[in-house]
Amino acid sequence: MSRNPAVAALVGNPNAGKSALFNALTGARQKIANYPGVTVERKAGRLLLPSGEPVELVDLPGSYSLDATSPDEEVTRKVIMGEQDGQARPDVIVLVLDSSNLEQHLVFAQEVIELGRPTVVALNMVDLAERDGLTIDPAALQTALGVPVIPTVAVRRRGLVELAAAIGEARDRAQASAAVPRPHVTLPERRMLAHQIASAAILSETTKHRIHARLDKVLLHPWAGPPILFALLFVVFQAVFSWATPFADGIEALVGALGDFAKQILPAGLARDLLTEGVIAGVGSVVVFLPQIVILFFFILLMEATGYMARAAFLMDRLMAGVGLSGRSFIPLLSSFACAIPGIMATRSITDPKDRLTTILIAPMMTCSARLPVYAVIIAAFIPNRAVGPGIGLQGLVLFCLYVAGIIGAMGVALVLRRSVTKGAASGFIMELPKYQLPTVKDLALGLWQRAWIFLRRAGTMIFTVTIALWILLNFPRAEPGQDQINASVAGTLANGLSVVLEPIGFNRDMSLAIIPAMAAREVAVSSLATTYAVGAEDEEQAALALGDQLKSRWTLPMALAFLAWFVFAPQCLSTIAVARRETNGWKWPAFMLAYLFALAYVAAGITFWTATAAGLG
Repeated sequence: MSRNPAVAALVGNPNAGKSALFNALTGARQKIANYPGVTVERKAGRLLLPSGEPVELVDLPGSYSLDATSPDEEVTRKVIMGEQDGQARPDVIVLVLDSSNLEQHLVFAQEVIELGRPTVVALNMVDLAERDGLTIDPAALQTALGVPVIPTVAVRRRGLVELAAAIGEARDRAQASAAVPRPHVTLPERRMLAHQIASAAILSETTKHRIHARLDKVLLHPWAGPPILFALLFVVFQAVFSWATPFADGIEALVGALGDFAKQILPAGLARDLLTEGVIAGVGSVVVFLPQIVILFFFILLMEATGYMARAAFLMDRLMAGVGLSGRSFIPLLSSFACAIPGIMATRSITDPKDRLTTILIAPMMTCSARLPVYAVIIAAFIPNRAVGPGIGLQGLVLFCLYVAGIIGAMGVALVLRRSVTKGAASGFIMELPKYQLPTVKDLALGLWQRAWIFLRRAGTMIFTVTIALWILLNFPRAEPGQDQINASVAGTLANGLSVVLEPIGFNRDMSLAIIPAMAAREVAVSSLATTYAVGAEDEEQAALALGDQLKSRWTLPMALAFLAWFVFAPQCLSTIAVARRETNGWKWPAFMLAYLFALAYVAAGITFWTATAAGLG
């Protein structure tokens, strides 16, 4: 007797191991296309039952609920309900659960089982659960859910024969009787029941697993979690200054010695000035901050490797919702602390278009690593290196406040945007929390090397190029005897014109000049100041002064604070603007971004300068 071709669909939360199970069950008998009308990948393959009969197996996108909030989840819902064009309604649903994260996956599993359709549960990755100290009773889980439960390890092909047999039996039930929906329960009830079912199915757990669970109870606690997060960030910024100082001093001494050596072996002239004032003074002033960059990324990589970074995103979800964004925006914004370019590109994972646009517009306000050299040189020059409490340095505290100011500013802008030009309701946010694990020294070392090399490559390419161009603009045309070279130069003429606009907020000619090339790369502001003061030095003794000493002799504290406030809010490099144009398909929103960020920077710098001056700080 011939049977109608059967269809089975693999469904489950993201990261449940569906794709690995699909590949193991179908082998090379697969085809990949897009669903009609949407750019969501459709993977289908042929599964052979123990009887030799074929079944079409469809791997559906990961989903947290049948109440779809994204194109992926919408496709999953439509296929399961038989509403997707070009796809037959599945005869059998294969629910794939992650054994090591059972409670969370059971919430969606109950929603699917409520449909009353022939369902088989693949209890996947049981080996990883055992490694993490969990022993699960499949029989108890089967009794609680009322559907067959088959333990599987897809990557090792364990349980595949049993799963195929269970799919065949479910297919037979589908052809013999109609679906009988089960009573509907609410989401809170599902969550409570998921906890009860998971607790009953877990036969034993080791001390290791219990410790992980207890850590989450503390680190993810709504009241204890955020203070712990901010305390960790506070320690990071203290370390950026206290740990980096001896290394930075060593690099600075090396740069100075290299400049002195060049002056000794080269005859006086423009060629020597180009090397000493342009290359060594300019690029060297940026390379000095390599230790701070490495220490900052050490902590970021450490939090990522241990699994804490994802928990930080979970903690920030409440704050994001308060300004009209979902927690989905946190990961792109977090990426922007390294560089806004990958952060803006990461917004592609945000399904709501207004959420995505808002996140793109505020991403440049996250304090990227390129701003760190600017912050570090100003703080080191003007903020005393003294303690303000046990283990709390004033310089690290100021750096922490600058990062917080960027975050608060971004959240404030997001709130305004979501109530005006990008008005709309915030979407929900669910994410998979990775397991805690100890990072490997090799992975940390490799990650630090990659980021240090990126920084040095920027110093050797973009910063080098811009610094040389700036040196040329500072040196030509040559000044007449007794005339100031900077004022006579092309760069000085531009800076003097710009300073008319910036003088009310405390910027002098040199500060105005520094922000022009900084649009190419933030770090260039430091090399610009170093090159400007090297070119404009009146004698060898003044030229030999470190950049920090030059700043202290030429700037007041209110001016320095205004400069920091400007860089908290000012737009990032031109590459960031170009990526924003590409991601928004036009210049409308990047132009809006430039306008509001420059306005914010001007106002913030002005308020800072006027307030500090009124307080008698300089």
